[in-house]
Amino acid sequence: MSVIESAVLGTSVKLCIVYHSAYGHTEKVAQHIAQGAEFAGAEVIVMPVSAVQWEALDVSDIIIMGCPTYMGSLTAELKLFMEASSKRWLARAWQGKIAAGFTNGGGLSGDKLPVIQQINLFAMQHGMLWAGLPFMPTGRSPSDINRMSCFLGLMTQSDNASVEVTPPEGDLETAIQFGKYLVSLKQ
Repeated sequence: MSVIESAVLGTSVKLCIVYHSAYGHTEKVAQHIAQGAEFAGAEVIVMPVSAVQWEALDVSDIIIMGCPTYMGSLTAELKLFMEASSKRWLARAWQGKIAAGFTNGGGLSGDKLPVIQQINLFAMQHGMLWAGLPFMPTGRSPSDINRMSCFLGLMTQSDNASVEVTPPEGDLETAIQFGKYLVSLKQ
C-alpha cells in the first residue's frame, strides 16, 4: 500500500525521506533511517530529490531531509528541492508535520552543522515541528552511537572512503535508532 493510499485509509505513520547523494553515502544513511522507521511500524518512502513525490510528502506525517555536506553547505540539488516547495510553503501544506535532518561528510567535522541548521530553518519556514537527535554520545569510536555529538540532527562520516565500508557501523546504527525515534513521536 502506498503512502497516499494509507492516508485515505487512515493507517499507520507515514514517513518520507528526501535526500541527495552524489556517491551513495547519504543514500545509505537514508536507507538505514528508513529501516528503523519501518521496524517501528511506519510506511516509508525514500526518494532522491531527482524523483520527488510531492503528493506523498503532502500526506506524510514526517519528512526527513538530508544531503552531503559540501564546503560547509547544502548541496545545490537539495537547495533546488527546497526552492521548488514554495507553493507548499505559501499554502502552509506541511505546517505541523514533524521534520528532521541529516548530513554526511568526508571529514570528522567537515562543518556539517550549517547543513543541519539550513534544513532546520527550511522546516521552520514551512511551519513544521523540528525533531532533533535525542541520543547521548556513547563515545568517539566508529562503532559508537551519536559519536559526532550532534543533537540538532543526524551527522555521519564517510571518511572519503568507499560506500561499501562507510559510514561506519555506529553512524548507521544511529540512523536506525533515529528512524525508530521519529516514528515514536507520532504513535
